[in-house]
Amino acid sequence: MSGKIFVRERRKIEQGEKKPRFRVLGVSGIDLKIYVKHMRNKELAQLAEATGAEIVYLKAGKEKEGEGAAA
Repeated sequence: MSGKIFVRERRKIEQGEKKPRFRVLGVSGIDLKIYVKHMRNKELAQLAEATGAEIVYLKAGKEKEGEGAAA
């Protein structure tokens, strides 16, 4: 059984910005420690290839105006 790396796109990033776009939310089925908060898609692909894991892209919901994220 291969592992899975769960990621989502960052919320506070604009189209065309040269910043890492993805945040790793969790890892299942593999022993992997990640020491960064944000990653680029190519970096995720290299991690997945090296560990034999699958990348699962989660869809983040849009916040309604005037509502903050629940703590």
